[in-house]
Amino acid sequence: MQPVLFVSDLHLAPERSAITGRFFRFLREEARGAAALYILGDLFERWLGEDEADDPFNRGLLDRLGELAGSGVEISLIHGNRDFLFSDRAAARAGVRLIPDATVCKLFGVRTLLMHGDTLCTDDVRYQRYRARVRRPGVIRAFLALPRSIRRAIGGGLRRMSTGEKRIKAPTIMDVNSGAVEATLRAHGYPRLIHGHTHRPSRHVHVVDGHVCERLVLGDWYERGSYLRCDERGCEAVILD
Repeated sequence: MQPVLFVSDLHLAPERSAITGRFFRFLREEARGAAALYILGDLFERWLGEDEADDPFNRGLLDRLGELAGSGVEISLIHGNRDFLFSDRAAARAGVRLIPDATVCKLFGVRTLLMHGDTLCTDDVRYQRYRARVRRPGVIRAFLALPRSIRRAIGGGLRRMSTGEKRIKAPTIMDVNSGAVEATLRAHGYPRLIHGHTHRPSRHVHVVDGHVCERLVLGDWYERGSYLRCDERGCEAVILD
């Protein structure tokens, strides 16, 4: 059987040409032999409205995804914290299916919960308040009504602020909260969990109410690319050259 692949936190942008090129090669090579590719958030470093699809860099990326989808590989995407405004229209252009954060699927017979992962970082109270605020429908409508130049200026300011906060926050605050993980596993019937966001690739085992649950954390693409490969034998992380 063909494998299913997972990636997350690519944060692709024009200024990151080397890693973007490696992702394009991943789409041409490793992903071509897969049954499906799941992108669990933050494919883009930023996505600030429908007109982002007209940007030459983004248009090229959507076209490459469309080529993979056209070859028969099913591509699904969960919104991340950087690209939660990525729309159904842009997804359709790339042949990508948008799926909700916290989606349960059957992966080679194993019930598996797919998430971006930021909602599990409940110790970062400031971020959770910010997340709840910017995702309000009224706030989104008001933001999207702004001229593109203003949206980009706001997005750049928020990005700089986020970078500054990461320097002063304790690393443990930006990781998942074990209680939040256990509550999520319990709420979804004790599945296996695959997520990104924390940029801390690893395998964890949680025992929740007597149930043994595996949690697989995807790596980011800042220094080099990686993906999770799952088949009937299980899942393994693959580091790209």
